[in-house]
Amino acid sequence: MTQPKQKVSSKITETDLFIPIRDFLVNKGYTVHSEVKNCDIAAVKDDQLLVVELKINFNATLLIQAAKRQRVANLVYIAIPMPKTGLFSRHWKDLCYLVRRLELGLIVVSFLPSGPRAEVIFDPKPFDREQSQRLNKKNRGGIISEINGRHGDYNIGGSTRQKIMTAYKENAVQILCYLYKYGPLTIGRLKELGTGPKTGVILQKNFYGWFDRVAKGSYQITSEGIKSLADYPEIVAYYLEELNQS
Repeated sequence: MTQPKQKVSSKITETDLFIPIRDFLVNKGYTVHSEVKNCDIAAVKDDQLLVVELKINFNATLLIQAAKRQRVANLVYIAIPMPKTGLFSRHWKDLCYLVRRLELGLIVVSFLPSGPRAEVIFDPKPFDREQSQRLNKKNRGGIISEINGRHGDYNIGGSTRQKIMTAYKENAVQILCYLYKYGPLTIGRLKELGTGPKTGVILQKNFYGWFDRVAKGSYQITSEGIKSLADYPEIVAYYLEELNQS
């Protein structure tokens, strides 16, 4: 589904969001008031109090304000202009997850040639954390598996531009150490030494250029592999010591 083309106009303000949202709520049967006790929009229907917080940009201030309104209102929405990137970007989906996680609703206002239009993306509802974890069981398993595949903490938290030592890479370094120590070995022999079930895949894919097949199922390290030993002194020392103790 394509998004309606928005009208290019002067800078949008929070007051530009008010009228389309007010009209939308009135059509839903609410009595709407603006700027009531620090609430941008307060609407009443029967005994239900609905509050909307308006902002031009999605930010922490908006979320804090909306969370505070949950102390007094039955339903709390945040309202922003329709994002220029539309509703399908990864960033937008992450923002929606956060809003849902806070049990808030979300309204966007599109500024179209025919006039502004308010649209509810989703309503406030309780967040089921257990269901969320069940749906993400595979991702959780991936984290645990990655942790179990490492034998030390060789990274610095928050790193973005530095190379990360993953369980896969550590496994490749382990194989590198064993081939350096013993010379050419078969996949079967490496597994006997403890390099694990991914040994064959690591050698065959040779992602880092460290390995060279010398015969069917048998590998040795390349000159690039020998050079790379110096890049991982802690891991190399760990696995060579492990070999010495076996």
